[in-house]
Amino acid sequence: MASEEGQDVKAYTSQDYTLVFCRRPSQTPTASKQILLGMKKRGFGVGKWNGFGGKIEEGESVEQAARRELLEESGVIANSLQRIGYLVFKLTDIAKIMHVHVFQTFEFTNEAVETEEMLPQWYAEDSIPYTNMWMDDAYWLPLLLEHKQFIGRFEYEDEDTIVDYSIREVGRL
Repeated sequence: MASEEGQDVKAYTSQDYTLVFCRRPSQTPTASKQILLGMKKRGFGVGKWNGFGGKIEEGESVEQAARRELLEESGVIANSLQRIGYLVFKLTDIAKIMHVHVFQTFEFTNEAVETEEMLPQWYAEDSIPYTNMWMDDAYWLPLLLEHKQFIGRFEYEDEDTIVDYSIREVGRL
C-alpha cells in the first residue's frame, strides 16, 4: 500500500448488488401490512435480517439479477419489481464499495422457503427487528415502507459502526 502523508491508502474494490423486499397487505382488518425478511445464515451479514439479493452476474440486467437472487434465496418469484432506492456503502475495514439497487414487489408467487443462505419470515411493518439488522436500514427502510424513492450513502468503519451517511428522498430514480 502506498502512503500519503503518513496514512495508508487502500485500494477499494467495487461491485453492484440487488436487494428485494416482498410486501403484502394486512391479512385481517386489524393487522399491519407485512414485509418479508430473511435471516442470513452464512457469509457476509450472517445473523442479520435483510431483504433478498446479491451480486449482479456478467450479462445480467439489474432487474434480472434481483429476480434471480430473490428466487435463489427464498423460492419466491417476483411477478413485478419496483425500483425504489439506490444505496452506496463504503466498508473501510474490508476496502469495499457496494452499489445496491433496492426493489420492492407486491406481486409474487410461491411461499417463501428456507434455503442454504436465508431463513425467511414475515414481519408486521410496525414490528421490524431493526436491532437485528444492518444499522443503516433504520435510516432508509421507513422511506421504502412509505413508497418513497431514495438515494443514500453510508460509510462503515466496521460491520457495526457507521461513521458517515447521507440519505435523501428523490422524485425519480
